[in-house]
Amino acid sequence: MKKIICVLICAAITACAAIPVYAREASDSETPGTSAAAFVLYCPLNGRIILSKNENSRKKPASTTKLLTSLIALEQAARGNSTVTFTEKMTAEGSSMYLEYGDTVKLSDLAAGMMMCSGNDAANAAAISISGSYEKFSKLMNSRAQSIGMKNTHFVTPSGLDDDNHYTTAYDMALLMSEVLGNKQLSELISQKSSTVDFVKPEKHMTYTNHNRLLSMYEYCVGGKTGYTDAAGRCLVTASRRDNLTLICVTLDDKNDWKDHVALYEYGFSKLGCYKDSAFSAEIPVAGGETGNVTVCADNACELVVNKGDESKIKRKVKLDSFLFAPVNQGDTVGEIEYSLNGKTLKKAELKVRNSAEYKSVKKGLLEIIKELFFNG
Repeated sequence: MKKIICVLICAAITACAAIPVYAREASDSETPGTSAAAFVLYCPLNGRIILSKNENSRKKPASTTKLLTSLIALEQAARGNSTVTFTEKMTAEGSSMYLEYGDTVKLSDLAAGMMMCSGNDAANAAAISISGSYEKFSKLMNSRAQSIGMKNTHFVTPSGLDDDNHYTTAYDMALLMSEVLGNKQLSELISQKSSTVDFVKPEKHMTYTNHNRLLSMYEYCVGGKTGYTDAAGRCLVTASRRDNLTLICVTLDDKNDWKDHVALYEYGFSKLGCYKDSAFSAEIPVAGGETGNVTVCADNACELVVNKGDESKIKRKVKLDSFLFAPVNQGDTVGEIEYSLNGKTLKKAELKVRNSAEYKSVKKGLLEIIKELFFNG
């Protein structure tokens, strides 16, 4: 009998030891596992890590590096979209947008070559045209990465080809993807299944297909970037949006990355929801002012991440007087909006005056001002 009990205890211990711990914030049976050496499921709206594993472990990112190279290229192009002529110095091994010596394209179109077909030649061309050398561009990359908050990242190559000193983390790449989504041109580019580049010289048109299969596999995917080298394994950075909620998923060294991203997103969207309130604006009468009304508004629309199902339970309370006394200055805070859930305040937003109303110099009695307010406003 003792032998049987010992066997059962040993079996139970072995079974428990074999269960991997994938979740940072969840432990229920619905929590998906992954094949990734490191991963993170991240909500950029509130900076919350939903699920993760080894999210701060330094790994090789392969071509997901090109998210940063493309971001820098498009930021530079926004200041002046110069043309780039491909030279021997820009030659690269591996994936390509098939640039030939003497080909000339716009700097912004190199981002299309990087994001669609992961062109190493496009990455090299962007680096040389912007900084003059790979070393100088590497410094620019690392400076930009630091500004994003990527504290465990160091980039050497613009394309993501392996180097011992070229590394990042799943969490840092989630921060980078959040920055990418904030760049309108790049976020639109990575959402496309293909993109056509009009060459300046020779005059031709090349259409490139996006390597990110998740755009077709998962209806809520809004973009991303793939990566692979023998040393890095399969790397994938994506974003998905569902019912106003955007999530970011990063997997590094993951043999089943497509499947894992879908499973992680489905988990995240089943647990979280997004309450969205449009930007508040109202016309408020002004007593004794040169102007009869002023516009009062909140700076931005309100978006709050809450547990799934709580979106409809959020209460909005506007605290604002029915009229104001002149003078009223642009930028004055005259009220606030309070958002609460089950009696707990989640967020407050200031209500500010958009346009001024100077004091009307004509002398009037109190009754006349009140009459003007209610009958002329």
